[in-house]
Amino acid sequence: MRRRLLLGTLVCLLFFSILLGVCFHKAWAATDGDDNGYSQISIFAKAVQLIRQDYVDGNKTSYHDLITAAMKGMLASLDPHSQFMDPDDFRDMQDDTRSRFNGLGIEVSMKTGLPTVVTAMEDTPAARAGILSGDQILKINGSSTERMDLQDAVNILRGPPGGKVTLTLLRPSTKEIKEYTLERVEIKVQSIKGTRLLDTELTGPHKIGYIRLIQFNEPTADDLSKALDELQKQGMQALILDLRNNPGGLLNSAVDVCAQFLPPNTKVVSTQGRVASQQREYSTSGAAKQRPNFPMAVLANEGSASGAEIVSGALKDLHRAILVGETTFGKGSVQNVMQLPDGSALRFTTAKYYTPSKQVIHGNGVTPNIRVPMSAEQERALFALRSAENLKPDEEKDMIKTRDPQMLRAIDALKGVMIYAQQNTAKGEAIKK
Repeated sequence: MRRRLLLGTLVCLLFFSILLGVCFHKAWAATDGDDNGYSQISIFAKAVQLIRQDYVDGNKTSYHDLITAAMKGMLASLDPHSQFMDPDDFRDMQDDTRSRFNGLGIEVSMKTGLPTVVTAMEDTPAARAGILSGDQILKINGSSTERMDLQDAVNILRGPPGGKVTLTLLRPSTKEIKEYTLERVEIKVQSIKGTRLLDTELTGPHKIGYIRLIQFNEPTADDLSKALDELQKQGMQALILDLRNNPGGLLNSAVDVCAQFLPPNTKVVSTQGRVASQQREYSTSGAAKQRPNFPMAVLANEGSASGAEIVSGALKDLHRAILVGETTFGKGSVQNVMQLPDGSALRFTTAKYYTPSKQVIHGNGVTPNIRVPMSAEQERALFALRSAENLKPDEEKDMIKTRDPQMLRAIDALKGVMIYAQQNTAKGEAIKK
């Protein structure tokens, strides 16, 4: 009886498999022509069967391990930003958007085949050690990263607080190779830092506000609104928004940040993909608080990526701000995250971002209106300034004067705009008289 039941079950499974295969075959044949999905899946199934049957180490041939490895390879073959996430990886990604995770404070992406630092987040072990945007990770804990999957690299960088990780980095600008041993900590990323009016010794009679935006996560737009309210109460006449080393984050957050400076229903970014559903335009809502049209400069560099590039590109294209610094990272693609039944997820690229003037961000970055390069020494000094505790105002002012040419150039640009506006106002009043 048991044998008959087993045989019946196998026959049903076989029939179902054939039926499913025929459906897949018809569907793929209709959409992909000669790219026959059914025959390729048959080849894949045969490969899995042979590996399970004959591979020397049986501990490595569970269906779960083989299929997971195949999905990782499949996503990694598409582009550096597409990946398969197991349930733990998916939960880590969700924690990122909530502004907390355990790790070294490095945002990484694949570039020229190697994990590359997009930015070292301030107030983290990586920033304090002097790791910079563009540094290439050659080894992690002595193991070469040349054939390492991006998610595998990230999984080593992250982990329980207190664990130590040794990185061997190449700095392309100087060809210097250096080793760092860093300790993981719990990282809580604040959206907004450094809100203040700049010292009058730097700005003269003009009240220029300063806000540093660290990352685009869920509370960013609300935090920015509060910071702007505070500066306006202090009489702010112009603003410097610092997006240097901001790795991006949530798209909606970036759009909401733009809404703080642009009129309602203004298009700030669009996406173009392969299918109609990926042709989208993102505009500011009418709910954001309307503010004076004060002069504005945005600071950006190679470590400004994704959401930071959307904001930089929009404010530059729409002539709302002067962009000062260096060309941004060039990470302007849209990744959809689709959760699978077991709690894992696929993250894959579906479209690319375009600025309001239809400039593609991906691979190109956003170029500044005023280009001001910084040396590696100046960038390290800037990181030290941001990570220092109990820094006196005079020390900060001296550091800006001697180590932050981008900030100085932005201040000069805004002072020029305000002086020009005052002269025009005076001329207009004289004509009326």
